[in-house]
Amino acid sequence: MIKIITQSIRQTLVWTVICGVIYPFVLTVFAQLAFPRQANGSLVMREGKLVGSELMAQQFTGAKYFWPRPSAAAYGTGPSGLAASSGSNFGPTSAQLQTNVRTNAKALRDAHKLPADAPVPADLVYASASGVDPHISPAAARFQVGRVAAARGMGEDTVRALVERFVEPPQWGFLGEARVNVLLLNLALDAADPKKSG
Repeated sequence: MIKIITQSIRQTLVWTVICGVIYPFVLTVFAQLAFPRQANGSLVMREGKLVGSELMAQQFTGAKYFWPRPSAAAYGTGPSGLAASSGSNFGPTSAQLQTNVRTNAKALRDAHKLPADAPVPADLVYASASGVDPHISPAAARFQVGRVAAARGMGEDTVRALVERFVEPPQWGFLGEARVNVLLLNLALDAADPKKSG
């Protein structure tokens, strides 16, 4: 009996060291050497300042910016300042989900001066499962071109060309859908805008 207990303790200690110390250390060193940007959160710096991460959505509300998907997680920022990711978990028959979607669609139509029955891109009215999805569909980005161009006094063709430049193809050519990273697009938009409007 003592022998079995001793073996169990040894096995626990050995595997704790291997899986809890050595393995994470080796992976961390490898990631920092091979993929330092990704390992550190794909952070985006501008003029020496951290402006966000390519992996997390930020809230943009002004007419001069492209808007991300609605977020059920306040875009990962809470009172504590810590990032959090979560969806609403509302099912398709949820009255609250239906109210949220109707409210989002109305706000979107109002902002773009559209009739009450005008179709709008689904990803601009439904929150993502993570609550911090940084991408929108190319259709959702194109939908916003007129508003952004008018608010900045830029030509629609110029803004549309910028959107097309930031359309990312499906990963490895076949996984997922084409998408547009809202943060990167808005940063490029600021850089292209001679007035640098904020």
